[in-house]
Amino acid sequence: MGAKLAKPEQRNLAVNRQASHFYHLLERFEAGIELTGTEVKSIREGKANLKDGYAVVKEGEVWLINCHISPYTAGSYMNHDPLRDRRLLLGRREIDKLSGKTIERGLTLVPTRLYLKKNLIKCEIALAKGKKVYDRRDESRQRTIDREARQEMTEHRRRS
Repeated sequence: MGAKLAKPEQRNLAVNRQASHFYHLLERFEAGIELTGTEVKSIREGKANLKDGYAVVKEGEVWLINCHISPYTAGSYMNHDPLRDRRLLLGRREIDKLSGKTIERGLTLVPTRLYLKKNLIKCEIALAKGKKVYDRRDESRQRTIDREARQEMTEHRRRS
């Protein structure tokens, strides 16, 4: 029989788990990222941290700022600076769209994950709006209610 075509494998290398906790993620974009050789090797080892990172549109280019990529362990004196600004590679229309929305509506660009796609490292950024403290409280309260309801349903099924 015919073999099914599988999706190209995407392996997460770094994930920003706090992004969905602190922001309403509105729209996601896939961007290439301009890296040096030791940065690529370090990311493949899993030594990247997106927690404090954000992206900014400057002079028609999108830059990833404050994303920490640890120096490569087997690197020499040619190792990279862990906190250097890195350029994100997007199309012109996407850059214009992002710059318009960040300026007009006061949205921010948050990196959500770094992943491998066809042996290239990609960065997923999201247009995000900051959550208020009461939004976060409501979300955690709703999660607790949902979890308790699921537990009650499973116990009810067991008893039946």
